[in-house]
Amino acid sequence: MFDLTRFLPRRSDYTGLRTTLRGDLLAGLTVGVVALPLALAFGVTSGVGATAGIVTAIIAGLVAAVFGGSSLQVSGPTGAMAVVLLPIVAAHGAGAVAAVAVLAGLLVVGFGLLGLGRAITFVPWPVIEGFTLGIAVIIALQQVPYILGVPPPDGDRAVMIAIDSIRAAGGQATAWSLALVGVSVAVMVGLHYIRRSLPASLIAVVIGTVIAVLLGLDVPAIGAIPASLPMPSMPDLDMDAISALAGSALAVAALAGIESLLSARVADGMADTPGTDPDRELVGQGLASMASGLFGGMPATGAIARTAVNVRAGARTRVSAITHALFLATVVLVGAALVARIPLAVLAAVLIVTAARMVDYSNARAILRSTRADALVFTVTAVVTVAFDLILAVEIGVGLAIVVALRSLIRSSRPAREDIVAHPEIDADDEAGLLADHIAVYRLDGGLFFGAAQRFLDELTEVSDVRVVILRLRFLAVLDATGAQALAEVIASLERRHITVLLCGVQEPHRVALSAVGVLGDPALGRRDFPSLADAVAHARVHVTRADPAIPGARVQPGW
Repeated sequence: MFDLTRFLPRRSDYTGLRTTLRGDLLAGLTVGVVALPLALAFGVTSGVGATAGIVTAIIAGLVAAVFGGSSLQVSGPTGAMAVVLLPIVAAHGAGAVAAVAVLAGLLVVGFGLLGLGRAITFVPWPVIEGFTLGIAVIIALQQVPYILGVPPPDGDRAVMIAIDSIRAAGGQATAWSLALVGVSVAVMVGLHYIRRSLPASLIAVVIGTVIAVLLGLDVPAIGAIPASLPMPSMPDLDMDAISALAGSALAVAALAGIESLLSARVADGMADTPGTDPDRELVGQGLASMASGLFGGMPATGAIARTAVNVRAGARTRVSAITHALFLATVVLVGAALVARIPLAVLAAVLIVTAARMVDYSNARAILRSTRADALVFTVTAVVTVAFDLILAVEIGVGLAIVVALRSLIRSSRPAREDIVAHPEIDADDEAGLLADHIAVYRLDGGLFFGAAQRFLDELTEVSDVRVVILRLRFLAVLDATGAQALAEVIASLERRHITVLLCGVQEPHRVALSAVGVLGDPALGRRDFPSLADAVAHARVHVTRADPAIPGARVQPGW
């Protein structure tokens, strides 16, 4: 029976809160300080504005913390989501983002209810790392207009946006913007080496903003944002809007699910708290995106960087993520006028540093040095992410990884001839030696499936100069209908040349496919499969003797 209650908040979500409350509150404040400039920056770079970014961090962060399946996840706008939303804004306008958030949220809730949370385990490591590298490159390229102090050019390709921005650069605005970026980056990098616990990004934003205000610099700033949260309202979701935005919503939902589960998995590896319930996490993230859309925000996901900060700051329950959202709401209510004066160049600097830290360079080096196949998957995923889009990159990366894995399995899947006299499962005697020239034993390793069937067929049909072929299937890991049919063709080909084929060690899961193509259970062929190699060899000896009793050392045995 489907149990809907397992997706709902419960008292056990806050087990041990009496002893962890102080640490959770401090961790929430810490991650809130880190999240503030990122929420503003991701809202701006996605094309929907700083207000949408901060609304998403507050509303989605609160809802996901209460309903999600992770005790440590911090949710809100992310760089990957900003990258996906930019072409949606270019095609449908900023007003469509709220509708996409609601539609994508519904899909993500559906993913969770259908139990698709564990699907993240099927995404290979090189794909994840290549995807992350591509996102980091796109985030950096998207900041070029703000770094140079020029209006963002039209378009949704990060590379072309960067190139067009460089062409348009020049004048005093560009010079001052570059100076602010340099100061902000220097502050963040310097504080990182001095003391990592300091909120370097927030300090850099404060310093950069103070410099711009005191010197009266004519550089683009965030601009006015509401001093309160907007009232919730349902986006326009008639059938025409749903039809136009369905593809975008599916792409956003896929990204939200993947990134959220990846982030939760990272948090589980960093802390000793109970592991994430992946299906409940998807439901919580879906509800968070829906709530964000109702308040005019963006689709939300679990944020890996902020979640890591949360764990390192000492969080143990979801109270820390709730505190982070409440802190951001207080900032909006109290400090909206100050936030409006933050230069876009300073936020660009924050995102440049964030992008640089997103990439785990040791992991990238390890993948590139491991195997050519993994290096290829990693590189292709990263390039497609930058050149096209994120969802296509994941699809191509996973597809390429599957092809590479199948290729490796095909290369390892082949029949290997074994020595019947020296085989450990056969009692060696003079008779075995005399009959060995007439009996061939082949061990089938790996998989016999659509990719490897033809190679298997070509090798075994070349067998000659024996009277019996024994095929050991005990170590056959994979057998599909194509492989079973190939085996039937091998048997038919050999028996047309009067070579009897026996099977031994047939695994139970493979019997259905073998029976379906007539390899097993045909009375006209006599007994074909045996439980052990010794039984198969004993019957093979009888067959050889009956076929030619004149063979030296042969001993006629009863029954075939």
